[in-house]
Amino acid sequence: MTTPPKFRRILLKVSGEALMGPQAFGIDHATVDRIAADIKGVYDLGTEICLVIGGGNIFRGLSVAARGMERATADYMGMLATVMNALALQNSLEKLSLQTRVISAIPMTSVAEPYIRRRAIRHMEKGRVVIFAAGTGNPFFTTDTAATLRAAEMGCDVMLKGTQVDGVYSADPKRDPNAVRFDELTYHDVLSQDLRVMDASAIALARENRIPILVFNLAEPVLSVLNGEAKSTIIRERE
Repeated sequence: MTTPPKFRRILLKVSGEALMGPQAFGIDHATVDRIAADIKGVYDLGTEICLVIGGGNIFRGLSVAARGMERATADYMGMLATVMNALALQNSLEKLSLQTRVISAIPMTSVAEPYIRRRAIRHMEKGRVVIFAAGTGNPFFTTDTAATLRAAEMGCDVMLKGTQVDGVYSADPKRDPNAVRFDELTYHDVLSQDLRVMDASAIALARENRIPILVFNLAEPVLSVLNGEAKSTIIRERE
């Protein structure tokens, strides 16, 4: 008898930086292939999966805007970077014989489908991995907010945020050796302590829609995180 998946439908948020691997910039194909294999491991359990991809490995709009570029223009350039990353991940997933769809919030029909909520849901119901690119399609919103929005629109049971550390800390563990890692937090804890794991609008949206957030190190297999075998931090309302 087949064991039913722990979660029916999940959203995985992958930062652009995670795709760099050991490089300082760009896309490391070995890393992308490893992430794709992790996704397939979860997919093979019968879980429906969608993803939101960041673009910080290619272009980070906020930091460029801080150096003088008009913010909306910088953000649109960052959205285009996420499409490049989405196509790279699509390529790796399809090498594993997974059916995929890249869906862009900015219309570019030659390389991606336009975002239509019902169509995206139908793709997942048909067993396709859906990759959301170009954020929300609007400047001034982060890909974290886009991920929470898509998780709510798709009716996901949980949102996974893959980072370069194994959870949420009281401070940056790479800079502060005394930083404390949290196993569990509420949405209010994140906002009141200004933990900055995600921007405030993303946390507020997750709280409003009661979407649990699992923060983990993307170097760990996604399946291990879902099974509670790898370190992570869960953000949710206390029961």
